[in-house]
Amino acid sequence: MKTAVIIPSRYGSSRFPGKPLELIKGKPLVQRTVERVKRCKEVDFVAVATDDKRIYDAVQKLGFNVFMTPDKCKSGTDRIAFTALRFLKNYDNFINVQGDEPLIDPKLVDELAVSLKKTKSLEYITAAFPLKEESVINNPNVVKVVFDKDGYALYFSRFAIPYNEDNSKIKYYKHMGIYGYKRNFLLEFSKSKMSSLEKAENLEQLRALENGKRIKIVVAKHDSIGVDMPSDILKVEKYL
Repeated sequence: MKTAVIIPSRYGSSRFPGKPLELIKGKPLVQRTVERVKRCKEVDFVAVATDDKRIYDAVQKLGFNVFMTPDKCKSGTDRIAFTALRFLKNYDNFINVQGDEPLIDPKLVDELAVSLKKTKSLEYITAAFPLKEESVINNPNVVKVVFDKDGYALYFSRFAIPYNEDNSKIKYYKHMGIYGYKRNFLLEFSKSKMSSLEKAENLEQLRALENGKRIKIVVAKHDSIGVDMPSDILKVEKYL
C-alpha cells in the first residue's frame, strides 16, 4: 500500500498573493514546506501540485517533484484528486499538506499515513491541536473542531465551538491544515457537489459530514504556524 503526500500550492491567495514564493530566511515558503515533509518516514512520494507556472518552475528548479493542474481545480483537494487520477494511478493513500504549513510536524504526517494503512474502514483523517488563548479561540480565521469520544468529528466551525454558556472548563481544538484520504474516497469526494454547510462556513470538510462520512481526528502533539498573512512570515522566522 503506497502513500503520496501532495502539497497544493496556488499563487492567487486573496489575503496574501504570491505567498508560496515569499522568502522565509532565504527560502521560498513552498520549499520550506516540501523540505519539512520530506523528513517523513512513512510516505513513499512527495510532490507539489499547482496551477501556476511561476510556482511550477520554481519547484522544478529546486529539484522537487511538481505537477501542473488545471485552473478548473477549485480547491487543494481537487488538485490532489486530479494528480491521483492523471499521474499517480498506483498510489492507494494521499496526504494533503497545505502549502502554507512550513512548520508541519513530519511525525504527524507519518501518523496519518500509518492510520490510513492500518485501518481498512478509515477513509478520511485530519488533525487538531488544543487551543488556550481566547483571542485565538474567537478568531474566525482559526477553524475549530469538536469530536466524539472515539475521535470522530462532529462539526467544524469558524465560531468558537462548543458554546460555553456557564463558563465551565471546556477544551477547544484548532483544526490543522492536513488531511489524509483513501484513494476511492478522494476521487468520489472531488466529484461531489458543494453542501449548504460548506458554503456557509467556507469549509470543504463539512461536505463530507453533511453526506454522512466520518472524519477521524488525530490530536497533534505540536502546533504548527500556518502562513495566512504577511505578518505570519515573521512568526515562522522567529520560530526557526
